Amino acid sequence: MTTTAYEVLYEQGQHPVKAWTRGVSFDDNSKKQLLNIAKLPFIHKWIAAMPDVHLGKGATIGSVIPTIGALIPAAVGVDLGCGMMAVKTSLTAEAVT
Repeated sequence: MTTTAYEVLYEQGQHPVKAWTRGVSFDDNSKKQLLNIAKLPFIHKWIAAMPDVHLGKGATIGSVIPTIGALIPAAVGVDLGCGMMAVKTSLTAEAVT
């Protein structure tokens, strides 16, 4: 039996939300906001929610919203850097996908 490190939120007719939130608080308002974003027609594959996910103004903080042919300015910027940081590792993209 294999288990994933994330749970999947999904409603019919939209993209899934993969949430890396096992063992951390993930409130219903944030889930609803992510599911609303997942309905947008230009979403690429899925929305991702990180362990620091919380409700935002327009876009959920701690989410990754990949798009096709669109930019969502509110998805970055209003809470950029709220406790997260970038760290260089020896991992390759193939190792983490």
